[in-house]
Amino acid sequence: MGQRLLQAMVATLLVVLLMNGAAAIPRFSRPEPAPRPPAPEVPAVADPAIPPDRVPLPVPPDPIPNDQRQVLVPGKADLSSVRVPYPVMREVASRYTPRQEIAPPHPTNFGYRFLTDAAGRPVNNDPIVVLHETVGSASSALNTFRTPHPNDADQRSYHALIRLNGTVVYIVPPEYRAFGAGNSVFDGPNGRETVNTNPQFPPSVNNFAYHISLETPGDGRGNQARHSGYTSAQYQSLAWLTARTGIPTNRITTHRAVDRSGSRSDPRSFDRERFLALLGQFAG
Repeated sequence: MGQRLLQAMVATLLVVLLMNGAAAIPRFSRPEPAPRPPAPEVPAVADPAIPPDRVPLPVPPDPIPNDQRQVLVPGKADLSSVRVPYPVMREVASRYTPRQEIAPPHPTNFGYRFLTDAAGRPVNNDPIVVLHETVGSASSALNTFRTPHPNDADQRSYHALIRLNGTVVYIVPPEYRAFGAGNSVFDGPNGRETVNTNPQFPPSVNNFAYHISLETPGDGRGNQARHSGYTSAQYQSLAWLTARTGIPTNRITTHRAVDRSGSRSDPRSFDRERFLALLGQFAG
């Protein structure tokens, strides 16, 4: 009996010691994770409150910092005495309005339009439209534009892309320079036109071009000379969008026509007469 009492007293003492020891151990709460920076508020699709061609974008990096160069920054530049080298989108009278989306690119894949070239000489080219095709799918092209490209030679984008179903995807707003054509020259009614904005690369039409690309059909995903062509919805949306730019037909060209690298043939299987006939149906 005495032994059992002694065992009970020892057990009680151990419990008391353990409880007191636990109370003496400091308690640490798990640290709160650092708050994540807010994601940029960029709509994935067109917002009725924001005209689709006014894509909200982060400021692109200036590829050639130069205090002597005047860059066109919407809302910050005095445009009263300069010719604006980009199309100002307008409404067109039409019963046809395509579905529209917004897909902003990474800021490395677009830039400012310059008012002077790399040598500091003023440039005032009238805008042109350059027609392209994606060669791959529309999704593949958009993913490329969303991917950071710190190397200048890899940077690329269009102002707009037209899916096979006629949906117009706005990528770069018209007041910015899309990287749609590298070594390029426009031979038009005013003669030979091109602008060098980076002395490390050949001159191009990008500074005064509005680039529109058609999604290539499935049988054109390669290097063959032709494919089955573009859909009726694509031609209709292309005419609608081009009419919005207000650019005359003699300043509408193709990537193949302006290219000087000898490597571009897009848009393949393009029916220009069909396109111009549809374009003529839209009134300003």
